[in-house]
Amino acid sequence: MTRHGQVTVAVTDGGDRRRAMAVRDLVAHALEATPPASPELKGVALVGAGPGDPELITIKGRRLLAAADVVVADRLVPGMLLGELRPEVELIDAAKIPYGPSAAQGEINRILVDRAQQGKFVVRLKGGDNFVFGRGGEEALACAEAGVPVLVVPGVTSSIAAPALAGIPVTHRGVAHEFTVVSGHIPPDHADSLVDWQSLARLRGTLVILMGLKNLPKIAERLLAEGRDPATPVAVIQEGSTAHQRSLRSTLTEVAAAVTTAGIRPPAVVVIGDVVAVTEAFTPAAG
Repeated sequence: MTRHGQVTVAVTDGGDRRRAMAVRDLVAHALEATPPASPELKGVALVGAGPGDPELITIKGRRLLAAADVVVADRLVPGMLLGELRPEVELIDAAKIPYGPSAAQGEINRILVDRAQQGKFVVRLKGGDNFVFGRGGEEALACAEAGVPVLVVPGVTSSIAAPALAGIPVTHRGVAHEFTVVSGHIPPDHADSLVDWQSLARLRGTLVILMGLKNLPKIAERLLAEGRDPATPVAVIQEGSTAHQRSLRSTLTEVAAAVTTAGIRPPAVVVIGDVVAVTEAFTPAAG
């Protein structure tokens, strides 16, 4: 069975289950591609596009994207998803809004509210998940304050997906019972940092750092200074889930130099902890 808006289609297998599933998927794809005139879709949808592979957006996210009148997208959104938009959709590239970081977010908020108040269905499309360092909370609040309804569609976050696609589970029985996700866009010694690096250094579990490649030398130095074992395994995964995915494994003392030597570039996810070493013999098959 597949459902698209008010339309539900059921396919019986007649004893051939695989064929029925294939037909169902074709029907679902065709329904998603049909021009949406869903009157129930109002306001703003905050949709996570996933870590980079366009197939990793949720079915609901893709359906709402097909229904959008306006799409406000960031630079990490897979281009294939934007290429599927209907010709009449207004596409706004949030990365090209000509303001500083804070002012740009204010302008994005204004656009979401303005287009929604014009009666258009707006999709705010961000890589990963809007509520994991994606400012989705700020956008939701701005819409709520303006009386604009907001629908949240979670996305697959790179903090879990990128390590998994490199063969690294962020938790593993008998090795790590917790994982912590941290933003590394501000160095540890910066006055605006809200991260308790001393506590993180004492963790026995996995530490996942997003947006931390530039500050990785200072982050590693701070963790070592706070007592983290110099031999702690570290992995860095560049552009996880895409055709450009690369990864390296090192140790906390050597990872900063290894990243420079390998030419690893953003976006990249850093994974620190024993889970990096426990699955070294495992390499996921290409999907």
